[in-house]
Amino acid sequence: MTTPFPFTAVVGQDDLRLALLLNAVSPAVGGVLVRGEKGTAKSTAVRALSALLPEVSVVAGCRFSCDPAAPDPGCPDGPHEAGTGASRPSRMVELPVGASEDRLVGALDIERALAEGVKAFEPGLLADAHRGILYVDEVNLLHDHLVDLLLDAAAMGASYVEREGVSVRHASKFLLVGTMNPEEGELRPQLLDRFGLTVEVAASREPDQRVEVVRRRLAYDDDPAGFAAGWADEEAAVRQRIVAARELLPSVRLGDGALRQIAATCAAFEVDGMRADIVMARTAVALAAWAGRTDVLAEDVRQAALLALPHRRRRNPFDAPGLDEDKLDETLEEFGGPGDDDPDPDPGPDGPGGGGGQPEPDDAPQGDGDTAARPEAGENGQPRPSGAGEQSPVRASEPFRAKVLSVPGIGEGAAGRRSRARTEHGRTTGARRPRGALTKLHLAATVQAAAPHQRARGRSGPGLVVRRDDLRQATREGREGNLVLFVVDASGSMAARQRMSAVKGAVLSLLLDAYQRRDKVGLVTFRGSAAEVALPPTSSVDAAAARLETLPTGGRTPLAAGLLRAHEVLRVERLRDPARRALVVLVTDGRATGGPEPVALAGRAARLFAADGVASVVVDCESGPVRLGLAGQLAGELGGTAVTLDELRADSIAGLVKDVQRRAA
Repeated sequence: MTTPFPFTAVVGQDDLRLALLLNAVSPAVGGVLVRGEKGTAKSTAVRALSALLPEVSVVAGCRFSCDPAAPDPGCPDGPHEAGTGASRPSRMVELPVGASEDRLVGALDIERALAEGVKAFEPGLLADAHRGILYVDEVNLLHDHLVDLLLDAAAMGASYVEREGVSVRHASKFLLVGTMNPEEGELRPQLLDRFGLTVEVAASREPDQRVEVVRRRLAYDDDPAGFAAGWADEEAAVRQRIVAARELLPSVRLGDGALRQIAATCAAFEVDGMRADIVMARTAVALAAWAGRTDVLAEDVRQAALLALPHRRRRNPFDAPGLDEDKLDETLEEFGGPGDDDPDPDPGPDGPGGGGGQPEPDDAPQGDGDTAARPEAGENGQPRPSGAGEQSPVRASEPFRAKVLSVPGIGEGAAGRRSRARTEHGRTTGARRPRGALTKLHLAATVQAAAPHQRARGRSGPGLVVRRDDLRQATREGREGNLVLFVVDASGSMAARQRMSAVKGAVLSLLLDAYQRRDKVGLVTFRGSAAEVALPPTSSVDAAAARLETLPTGGRTPLAAGLLRAHEVLRVERLRDPARRALVVLVTDGRATGGPEPVALAGRAARLFAADGVASVVVDCESGPVRLGLAGQLAGELGGTAVTLDELRADSIAGLVKDVQRRAA
């Protein structure tokens, strides 16, 4: 067994260590979400935590880790008699991002269940994690159907497995710990709210601290066992402190003054629901116990707010979590005055972690709002002269709710909310013979397949004689996420500040829609003499929004170069993720300048997309009294459709449907 890196040897990351230790003291806090850039000891610290947790007592032979003092009456391995059990170390169970549903919740032997009426159940990871830690690395990349199962188990403290009328239920209470890199996409709000605490981690910029990180890591790699032995005393001290804090926890008093501060803070930051108040209260109590006190102080409430509220406050999808600490201090001072019934401060021993505050996100770079808008040449129908100078970036206009643009046909890509697809979840549309392990039984089709052979199989009783060849897999239809590749014209013909602001607002609205529908996004821009991939395909929609905000404009319109670069991006991405279908959103007025025969070159490049069957839509940005209709012609070459900026709004024209159409064969 690999020796884990010692928890106490982690350099810095005080907030991360404190949040993990508070959950070790009081699992009711609800787990930790660790957000941060790669290489910041997120996974190292989480894996090291399990070695600090006290041992648990379990019923001998029970696969579901029942407590011998209070065994689960509904345990599939029960019933158990109350009594003494065996002790074992606390488990840390890792949930892989690509895990199947059966691996997470367990699986029933459908064939035995139908033929013999036997509940032959193989436990999954939720059973293994009961009374321990369930760790999900890159939790933001977890498939939606696994997220739904995690939400159910976390809410009910139990896991339910049901297959066509046969059900198994077992207890599943675990400490949920997740790590994620925000650059790869955000979490669904429902799962985000299930994490009690959240911390932001980043690599230190202090040279001395970075040197110490490298020194300790190299020493551990050279001799893991010897390195761990050198930290054994520190590990034992923290382990004893966790045990002492757990024993003190029931004696900690949460006064009315502290409760008023908690309620006022949650109200001031406009968090939804009451879970934030409850988590803050539990965290403040755990902080007091960790400090060796029996009373919750204002400093505990402040620290609890910094850990429990950043991911719960109301914010736009592309805003980073964080709290205004000045506003927090004002609220605590207002509701913690003379009427406060908390005792005099007695801080007790210091724990790891200090303020735990989150820095406020810097404002995105903006264009010069005082610069007068220059009239755009070409609005009268004449092409803009080439060689126009580059303009500074302009701010996007206010985003709006966009119409749904979907890929036609039925795909088999990653679960999402955009286009029709054959999925593991959704409405049942038919049955087929299973390819590999059976996951969703179609009961009627199975019975229909087995019924004609009952006499030949010697059936003599009421039971149906079922063989493996009779089993039928249910086919289901749901929704998939797509790769939405934005190809944005940033040339001089688009450079009027008011017009480019509207274009950016439209693209931002489509990015918001992609965020909600769990799409991957990419961004290709073209201007001057070439095109560039501003953002390779990624799940981080907020990264695309940031690149869009700083996009400059000006120069010629190399439309063909933009299309060819987009075609190459799709070719490479098709090799990496062949099941994910693409939707190209070309944002342009349709003009093409620069080089010999720019319009003809653009037409030939567009026909490559039509030949590959790539779904596309052209957002026509042409304005002015005279319109050339070039964007519509380009949409025809692409085999897609054209929409105006106004038609992108969901409430622009009642009943308008703008699904992307393939070119007729």
